[in-house]
Amino acid sequence: MQEQNKKNISHNIILESRSKLSISGITDVDHFDESTVRLYTQMGEMTISGKDLHVNDLSVQSGEMNIEGDIWSITYGDKDRTSPLSLLGKLFR
Repeated sequence: MQEQNKKNISHNIILESRSKLSISGITDVDHFDESTVRLYTQMGEMTISGKDLHVNDLSVQSGEMNIEGDIWSITYGDKDRTSPLSLLGKLFR
């Protein structure tokens, strides 16, 4: 049932003044530090790059995240990948 709820989440991003980012439709978070946040959404892989990035809110239930910092770029990756690769998949990537 939880998997079906994730499929019904819409994906939206709202960027305010290049310093506050709200994202919905997140299915998984792969990595985050002060310069990069890599996550997976209903629309595929997404990477946020910048400086002094901080994840303020993350709700696994609703698939929403709020990020603050100096945001330089938002990049979508492979649309077919909506979840992280397995270890074997990473080896052959």
